[in-house]
Amino acid sequence: MLNTVAAAQAPRTLIADDQPDVLAALRLLLKGAGYQTAAVDSPAAVLDALKREKFDLLLMDLNYARDTTSGKEGLDLISRIQALDHDLPIIVMTAWATVDLAVESMRLGVRDFVQKPWENSRLLGKLKAQIDYGRRQRDREAATQSRERQLKLELDEAREIQRGLMPRRMPHLHGFSIANAWQPARGVSGDYLAAFKFDESRAALCVADVAGKGVPAALLMSNMQAVLKSWASEGISPSDLCGKLNKLMCANTPLRKFITCFYSDLDVAKRKLTFTNAGHNPPMLVRRNGECIRLDEGGPVIGAFPGSIFTQREIQLYPGDKLLLFTDGVTEARNAAGEEFAEDRLQACLRSYAGRNAAELRTVILNEVTEFCAGNFDDDATLMVLIAD
Repeated sequence: MLNTVAAAQAPRTLIADDQPDVLAALRLLLKGAGYQTAAVDSPAAVLDALKREKFDLLLMDLNYARDTTSGKEGLDLISRIQALDHDLPIIVMTAWATVDLAVESMRLGVRDFVQKPWENSRLLGKLKAQIDYGRRQRDREAATQSRERQLKLELDEAREIQRGLMPRRMPHLHGFSIANAWQPARGVSGDYLAAFKFDESRAALCVADVAGKGVPAALLMSNMQAVLKSWASEGISPSDLCGKLNKLMCANTPLRKFITCFYSDLDVAKRKLTFTNAGHNPPMLVRRNGECIRLDEGGPVIGAFPGSIFTQREIQLYPGDKLLLFTDGVTEARNAAGEEFAEDRLQACLRSYAGRNAAELRTVILNEVTEFCAGNFDDDATLMVLIAD
C-alpha cells in the first residue's frame, strides 16, 4: 500500500471522533499501513489518553456530540492538548462547510487538516509527513535537553573547582584578626582569594578577578592561582611576582581577557604590608580616626600588556586598623532600582564598625550588601577583612 510505514517504526496514533463508523474506518486504514492506533470519542477521553501515554500523532475531529457545528469544543481542546504535549503533531478533520474552523485551528498550532470524506493515500501522506516532523522535533528537543544537562554538570563542576580555590580556613596571624567571605552568584566567575603563611612571621594576602564570567574565566583563574602559589615566597617581592605573572599570562591569556590582582606580603611581627595592585579595586585601609587609605600603587592589569612595569608600596599597620580586600561583585551589587551598592557604602560600613573582630565585620558587610540587592548577586561577591589588634 502507498505510504505504508515499516513495522519497526510502528507510529502510535490517537484517533478522536464521536462517530463510531469513522473511528472504525480510520483504524482499519491505519492498521493496514502499519500504524498502532488508539481510538477515543470525546475531548475528555483525548486528554485522559494523552496523560497515560505518548503518541506520535493525534488525528481529531473538531465537532463532537455536544457541539456538532461550531467546532468550539475542538478548538478549546487544542490548547489543553498542547499544555500536555506541546510537540505532539495534530491533524484535524473537517467537512467542506467548516474549512474556516480548520484554518483557525492551524492558527492555534495544528499542523494540518483533512477534509471529510478523505482520500486514503492523501491522508496517509499527511500522517507520515507530520509524524516525521514530530519525531524530528522531539529528537531536537531531546538533544537540547541532553546538552543542557551536560552544561549544568560542567557548570556544577566548574563551581566546585572555584569553591576549591577559596580558602577553607584563614591562617592564624599573631596580632591580627582575619576572615573572608565568598557569596557566589548564579553562574561561574573568576574570583580568587588567598591568605597563606610563608612562616610564623610572614604571610601573603591576595585577591584577584578575571574579566568576564563563565567557565573560561574560572579556568583562567585556576591556572593563574596555581602559578601564583608556586612562585609566591618571602624571597620574591610583590612587584616582581606581578611582573612574572604578567609575562606568563600575556603569552597564555585569550584575546580580550585579563586579570586584576592585588598581591601583598604581610610582615606580621613588624606590622608592615608591602603590596602591588595590578589594576584591581583598591583595597580600603581605614585607620582608627576614620581616615580611609586606598591601596592603589602597582600597575596595569595582568595579561594585557607584555611590557608592563609594576611598582610596590610599604605601609605601616597600627592597632585598630581595618583592611578590606574585595572584588567588584561587592560594590556593583544592585538594588531593584538599578542602583549600585558602591564604594561609599562600603567605606561607611568599615568606618561605623568599632570592634576588632574580623569575622564579625565580614558578616556585617555581607549582610549589608545582601540586604541591599535582596540576595540577587549578578557577580560573585568576594572579600577579606584584616584587623590589627
